Amino acid sequence: MTARRSYAKGIAKREEVLRAGLAVFAENGYQKTSIRELAEAANLSQAGLLHYFGSKEELLVAILDRREQENHQKGTDSDDLDLFFDVVRRNVAVPGLAQLFAVMSTCAIEASHPAHEFFLDRNERLRQRLGDTILARQRAGEITSALDAARIATLLIATADGLQVQWLIDPEVEMSAVLDDLWTLIRTT
Repeated sequence: MTARRSYAKGIAKREEVLRAGLAVFAENGYQKTSIRELAEAANLSQAGLLHYFGSKEELLVAILDRREQENHQKGTDSDDLDLFFDVVRRNVAVPGLAQLFAVMSTCAIEASHPAHEFFLDRNERLRQRLGDTILARQRAGEITSALDAARIATLLIATADGLQVQWLIDPEVEMSAVLDDLWTLIRTT
């Protein structure tokens, strides 16, 4: 019984570390966040934090993965395309997290980066899900079939990621509105 309780406590503490880490990364950004700050936010020593996550990078990848899961769960009543647009709109409310995502996705171009596989998998899954949804809408006659569904998915992802960077540099850029305009152009082509 004691082993089960300590296992459950460990899982709960890991969840607490993920929530605290997300808040600290979102506020400070990845580069300006230290292991000490992450540990303090989770009410742990630095060694305690490193027990749950072997490095700052490992914690970051776990947070990014959790964020993706949460985004997908929030849209259970929506198809993947509607969910994609909803996530872009929600990101405006959390600029620190958007910055973290943008910086890490750029750093992750190096195969040796801890988040490389996460972003590679994320982009592949997102392209596949969006492409499937777009293809289904094309077959239903809701979207033009003049354009390839997989290419539309790639274009939407690239545009959203690029707009996010522009918005981080200049908050006057209306990320959602510009993405909506692109979607209008695609639908009416």
